[in-house]
Amino acid sequence: MPRQLPADGSGFVGRTAELAELDTLLREGDGDDPDGRVSVVVIAGTAGVGKTSLAVRLAHRVSGRFPHGQLFMNLRGYDAGPPLAPAAALERFLRALGVPAPAIPAGLEERAELYRSLLAGKQVLVVLDNAATVGQVRPLLPGTAGCLTVVTSRHRLSGLAVRDGARRITLGMLAEQESAELITAATRGYRTGDDPAQIAELARLCARLPLALRIAAERAATHPLLTLPELTAQLRDESTLWEALSSPDQEEADAVRTVFAWSYRTLPPPAARLFRLLGLHPGPDFSVQAAATLAELDPRETHGLLDLLAGAHLIESTSADRYQFHDLLRAYATDQAHQEENPEDQHAALQRLARWYLHTADTARAAAQSFYPSVLPPERTCPAPVLVFHGQQDALAWHQSEQANLLASRRLPRRPGWTRPPGNCRPPCTAFT
Repeated sequence: MPRQLPADGSGFVGRTAELAELDTLLREGDGDDPDGRVSVVVIAGTAGVGKTSLAVRLAHRVSGRFPHGQLFMNLRGYDAGPPLAPAAALERFLRALGVPAPAIPAGLEERAELYRSLLAGKQVLVVLDNAATVGQVRPLLPGTAGCLTVVTSRHRLSGLAVRDGARRITLGMLAEQESAELITAATRGYRTGDDPAQIAELARLCARLPLALRIAAERAATHPLLTLPELTAQLRDESTLWEALSSPDQEEADAVRTVFAWSYRTLPPPAARLFRLLGLHPGPDFSVQAAATLAELDPRETHGLLDLLAGAHLIESTSADRYQFHDLLRAYATDQAHQEENPEDQHAALQRLARWYLHTADTARAAAQSFYPSVLPPERTCPAPVLVFHGQQDALAWHQSEQANLLASRRLPRRPGWTRPPGNCRPPCTAFT
C-alpha cells in the first residue's frame, strides 16, 4: 500500500498538551485486549486553528505502529464546492489498495464492504481531513481493531462518539507562549533583536490562530528592516477595513481577515490578480497550466507567481506543479475577485478555463485510445495551449488527477453570462468510461 500522508512540516510548533493527550488516548487498550484500543479519534476546532497540521503530526508520530500503510483523504467538507462523497472517497482508497478500476463496485455499500474486507486483520492508519458530517465519515471507517482513523472537522461529530466509540479533542487558540514560539521559529535566520512583548502583541492581533500567525510571520521574515512595531501598526491600520463587520463573536474571524488583507495588499499586482482569479476556480486544486489559462499568462511566469503565493502562505503546494487553497483563503480570494474584477472579466476567465479543460480532456481521450469520438468541431481551437500526452498511461494519470476539477467544471455553464461549449458535448469527465 502506498504511503499517502502529507509531509510533516518542519515548522510545526506547540500543541504539546494536545499531543500528550492524544498519546494517552492511543495507549489505552495497548495491552492484551485489542478490542479496548481507541480506533477513531476526532480533532475538532474552528477554521484555521491547525487541525490538519496536528493530525498529520500525530500520524507521522504513530505511523510505525501501522506497518501495513497509511491512507489520507481530504473530504473537502468546507470547500466552496460540494464535499467529497463517501463513494468517491472509497473509490480512491480502493485504487490505493490495489483494486483495478473494473473491479471496484458501483454502489456505496458494496464499496464499503470491499474496503473493510481488504483491511480486515491489518494495521492501517487512515486520516480523514475536513469532514463535514458523520455520514461522510462512517462508510470510510475500517471497522477492524488494528486500524486507527483520525478525523478532523469544525464540528463535534458527536454521532461518531455515540455509535463508533470515537474519542474527541477540541483545539482552541494557541497559548500565548506557543504563538510567540511559532512567530520566532518562522522568522529565525531573517530577523534578530525583536522584543518578546512586541512578538506577543503581533500574536494577539492574529488571534493566536496558526494560519494567521504563519502569514504574519512570513511578512515579518520578508521585511527584516521593518520593526515589529511598524508591522503591527500596519496590521492595526488594515483592521479598520473590517470594523463595520466586527462583533464580540466575530473577533477571531475578523483577525484572520485582517491578516489576509494585510498580506494580499503587499503582493505585486500580477500575483494579486492571479490570487483573486484562482478564487474563481471551481475545483479543489489546480495545476500550473490551469492557473495560467485562468489568468491568461505564460505557464513559466505563472509557476513563479504560484511559488510566490505559496511562500506567503496564501496557497499550499501539494506537488511539483499542483496547488490548493485553505478554504478560508479561497473564500477571501473569491471575495477579492468579485470586488476587483468586473463580471465580464470573471466570465471570460472561467470560459477560458472550461474550454481548456474541455480541449485538454479531448486530447487525453485521444491519447488514451478511448472508444468515444471527439465532440469538438475540427475548426474549434483552444484559447490556451493544451498539454501533450505521451501515451495512454500519461493521459489516464492526468484524467485521474483532474477528475474532481472536470466534474466541477460542469457547473460553470449555469453561471450568468456563460457561453455554452459548442454542440452537444459529452462531459469531459465521462469520456474515459
